Amino acid sequence: MDRVREAIACGLRDLGESRVQEAEGKIAAVGDARAVRWHLVGHLQTNKARRAVQLFDEIHSVDSERLVDELARRIEESGRSPACYVEVNTSGETAKQGVAPEGALPLLERIRSSGLRAAGLMTIGPLEGGLDGARISFRRLARLGDEARAAGLLGPESGLSMGMSDDFEVAIEEGATIVRIGSALFGHREPGPGPRA
Repeated sequence: MDRVREAIACGLRDLGESRVQEAEGKIAAVGDARAVRWHLVGHLQTNKARRAVQLFDEIHSVDSERLVDELARRIEESGRSPACYVEVNTSGETAKQGVAPEGALPLLERIRSSGLRAAGLMTIGPLEGGLDGARISFRRLARLGDEARAAGLLGPESGLSMGMSDDFEVAIEEGATIVRIGSALFGHREPGPGPRA
């Protein structure tokens, strides 16, 4: 937590967390909720949607109609309305979460009809293929973002959440508005026990 506080003291105002359980302790320890915008960047199970809505300002991993419906229900109960990014599996890797590219626009439509706030699209670069593979994946997401804006499913200010510590420069070249560089800032973390968020 000392490194997180140091980052905030240096001016960092957007922090991401992969797990709902870990975010609870960190957000409580930071204190002033207005000082930081918290982003959930890990996979979100529907049974954690209520807590995610209470904790996070933005959720980057919306990947199913079932999750959209659960988030909408929890948002109505709580009165909080975190912005949502649709997670798209642009690499086609079976080990990754996210909707297939052809499912992104229909899921954005479901978000709109559910009353949620769609903030943009998110993807994770491929495990194989290096920076060239990452570029292809990010470019695919950027094209989907253009299609979604043209269809009126995303506003002109919508974002592209893509790129991590190993490939964020390529992501920025391909239009990323949010990069997830926790490892570069805080070092690699040990895998935690149990399921992700």
